[in-house]
Amino acid sequence: MAFTTAQAFTEFAGKLTPTAAQNLTIASRRSTVQARLLAAFPPNSDLPLLEVRTIGSVDRQTIIRPLHDVDLLAVFKGGLSTFAARFFGSGTFITSIRNALNDSSAAIVGTRGQAVRIFYNTPPWVDVAPVFPRGAGGYTLPDGHNGWLATDPDFHKRWIDEQNARLGHQLKPLARLMKRWNRVHSERLSSFHIEVMVAHTFDSIGNNHRQAAAMFFDTGASRLHSRDPAGHSGDLASKLTSAQQQAILQSFTSASQRAVRALDAERRGDHAEAIRLWTIIFGDEFPHYG
Repeated sequence: MAFTTAQAFTEFAGKLTPTAAQNLTIASRRSTVQARLLAAFPPNSDLPLLEVRTIGSVDRQTIIRPLHDVDLLAVFKGGLSTFAARFFGSGTFITSIRNALNDSSAAIVGTRGQAVRIFYNTPPWVDVAPVFPRGAGGYTLPDGHNGWLATDPDFHKRWIDEQNARLGHQLKPLARLMKRWNRVHSERLSSFHIEVMVAHTFDSIGNNHRQAAAMFFDTGASRLHSRDPAGHSGDLASKLTSAQQQAILQSFTSASQRAVRALDAERRGDHAEAIRLWTIIFGDEFPHYG
């Protein structure tokens, strides 16, 4: 509970950040995946495993609670010729990764086109993306259709870190807030898409995340068609249907209207009303007034 809107935002930021126990769970599941794959693809094999590491929002330090899934990158030594010699397309390759992980303690192991998903008895689930390094930088990843595509999570991390520094190290905490808004309202946007939109929206972000959130809701819709900074995926909104895009724009409009009213209430000293409006935006875990 909080008596001011600023206190509510500070308390809420703590609720979004993973706990020490959750970070240990993430590390343990990464270690388990690495041990299983190393047993199946040892250093003396024709397709040796190089490493397994976290990528995505865990690596970029923008993941939020409650944890849903964690992305891992399984890097193998070799190139496309190595894969072609052993596998008939990326579908066979990713199936071999699934089979290697199938003896784990997870309840279910299955493929999701570009990654192998491991369902544990309790979240977070784990998505394992098997790749090999590209000479031009980045990695080659199964595309879900027996072919291959380029990806570069290392570039994404560097780019977000650079943008976070440019914005006074306020991009990541604001992005976590926007991810919770997105999750509460149908979760139509991907995690990375939101981070890129936040980076493109601001020239500077101060410590007042109420004002920054209101600005993002007011102008963020114009950043929906942001492009992949690594240059591989093009328009990050390209996979959204027209109906989904329209729903996202409506969500931005509703959030913007409520955020403006919340700021007005805070200026009047009516923190109870401001907090009530922010709770509609960010969900019931947002601290209540009192």
